[in-house]
Amino acid sequence: MDAITLLTIFVLAVFVGFEVVSKVSSTLHTPLMSGANAIHGIILVGAIIVAGQAEDVLVLVIALIAVLLATVNLVGGFVVTDRMLDMFSGRKKSSAAPKGEGK
Repeated sequence: MDAITLLTIFVLAVFVGFEVVSKVSSTLHTPLMSGANAIHGIILVGAIIVAGQAEDVLVLVIALIAVLLATVNLVGGFVVTDRMLDMFSGRKKSSAAPKGEGK
């Protein structure tokens, strides 16, 4: 494929992805994030495979940038998911409660 076709596919994927994610209700964000984390893991593995088989320096540099960005995206997704799940789990009682509280 030529560069214009690849760029067109990329731009259309960005628009479709934005529209799909923006229409998701707030009750489905946690399951959506979990699914997205699984997809990002697959993307990371693919980027590592491409980096390992790169024969051109430009392809290697782009693949390593893809590995870096996919790793940041994957870790960030798990951090956000963990924070969202903590919001739903409720408050945990601490063992060192101040005096006068907890009566």
